[in-house]
Amino acid sequence: MNHTITTALAHSAPREDNMLRRDFLKTAVATAVLIADLPVQAKQTPAVSNEHFADVNGQHLFYSMHGGGKPLILLHGGINPDSFGGNLAELAKGRQVIAVHLQGHGRTPDTDRPLRSESMGDDVAALIGHLNLGKADVMGYSFGASVALQTAIRHPDVVDRLVLVSATMRQDGFYPEGVVAFKQLETNAATLGPGVKASPLGKAYPDVDWTKLFRKVGDLTKRPWDWSADVAKLHTRTLLIFADADAIRPEHMVEFWKALGGGQRDAGIDGSLRPANELAILPNTTHYTLPVEPMLPEIVERFLGAASTAVG
Repeated sequence: MNHTITTALAHSAPREDNMLRRDFLKTAVATAVLIADLPVQAKQTPAVSNEHFADVNGQHLFYSMHGGGKPLILLHGGINPDSFGGNLAELAKGRQVIAVHLQGHGRTPDTDRPLRSESMGDDVAALIGHLNLGKADVMGYSFGASVALQTAIRHPDVVDRLVLVSATMRQDGFYPEGVVAFKQLETNAATLGPGVKASPLGKAYPDVDWTKLFRKVGDLTKRPWDWSADVAKLHTRTLLIFADADAIRPEHMVEFWKALGGGQRDAGIDGSLRPANELAILPNTTHYTLPVEPMLPEIVERFLGAASTAVG
């Protein structure tokens, strides 16, 4: 499954339109919080095991369980529920990974409810309660990172540790062309949807209304958001992970890190003054390769399994 949305569109558009479509997609899709992962992840998506549904908050939420040990709720990027590819199996080597398909994605059917990070965060918290987990670690990428962040903000009692992969606190955390893309996505859904439907991703999830999904994600991402005040009050131990060539501005990465208490002082020779939260910037990666980057599981596991030795 080594097709991008661009190549998928080639099945439904004349050849002379391909260059125009590629130029559009570079701006309108590649920098958005959606299909960042399609070129690389799909070909390495692991087989689903232990498939389940939970009826929470009026949603028929699909999730699959992998491995054993302390639970980790894994939240995919936009459009593609298999964002993490083979890294899902790597993460499941040391813990129980519960991979969720968020509203309207993959095998979770859509409802009349609009897509909002806050309501999907409520769904994740309800799932944790449904499974009687008490507290769980929560990890999300891009679109899913926004949902993970809202889960921790709105339901701190159910989140132990939080891993945010390519996340922003505000809409302008993305480069300006990405913000423009958010505002165009809903309008361009009728072009993008059929392209994905004809792609291997579309064939893997034939029940998804791709045009509707793009419209609803566009309706979400076009709306300004600013969660910086909530982030500054967050007490959940958090790991921020970015690519060194991310779709997110480096200035915003630093601002996010400082809002979590990082970057305030030297940690001291013995490291005893280091902040409780952590920051990782992975070299030679982009927003689109980060979720399947082989370094990612090791960095995540080191954070989730580390003893709490830092000061707040």
